[in-house]
Amino acid sequence: MKWLRRPSWFALLLTVAGALLFIRLGVWQLHRADEKEQILRRYATAQTTAPRDFAAVASNPPVDAFARIRVHGQYLADRLYLLDNPKHDQRGGVEVYAPLRLRNDARLLLVDLGFLPGNGTDQAPQLPPLPTGEQELQGLYVPAPGVGFEMGGNALARQTRWPKTTVYLDLPQVAADLGATLYPQVLLLDADPSSIYVREHTVDFSSMPPARHRAYAFQWFTFAVAAVVILLVLHRRRPSRPDQP
Repeated sequence: MKWLRRPSWFALLLTVAGALLFIRLGVWQLHRADEKEQILRRYATAQTTAPRDFAAVASNPPVDAFARIRVHGQYLADRLYLLDNPKHDQRGGVEVYAPLRLRNDARLLLVDLGFLPGNGTDQAPQLPPLPTGEQELQGLYVPAPGVGFEMGGNALARQTRWPKTTVYLDLPQVAADLGATLYPQVLLLDADPSSIYVREHTVDFSSMPPARHRAYAFQWFTFAVAAVVILLVLHRRRPSRPDQP
């Protein structure tokens, strides 16, 4: 290639290393997009499957699927928890959780009753009374919402009145607050048109959905191409002037 000057080994190695790194990052972003799409498909499939016996998945939930279960138990109606940062609360409101005591079981299952819209003020919305007696519940058995950085420590331990409000749902903290052992995941109740609670559950990928991973992958691949183009441009032979031999 007469139009190209021979690049130094350093420039060549730097370009190859940079391009390979960018390609690797792009491929990783594509893999993350595929993984999240598979999770979304499994979640959608689980919502329409027949409920399973809770005992089969209670302590060892499947790691590659979402289990839809049926349980029987009684609510601890005076021990409610309000999650103050649900992702779908543009109107203001809280996600309400209630402990459920199962038949012949000392452990408690935390139940996500759903989202309760706010009333336009800073005060928590009025909670409807929970049904008494033994209940039959169905829904998805899933991990609790993620826990972030809690400024100020455990907010539940400082509250003396119920319901208690928190910005993160930490199951160990809830268990200590209740003085009981909790199952490792929570129950998301099936949608109920007659319920005042909004139950529009989904996997929360709002901050990084699959489409954004693919956009980042395109960006990394573009960087890889740009690295090669820069090398070629910097080592392109300039045409000789007419007065030069």
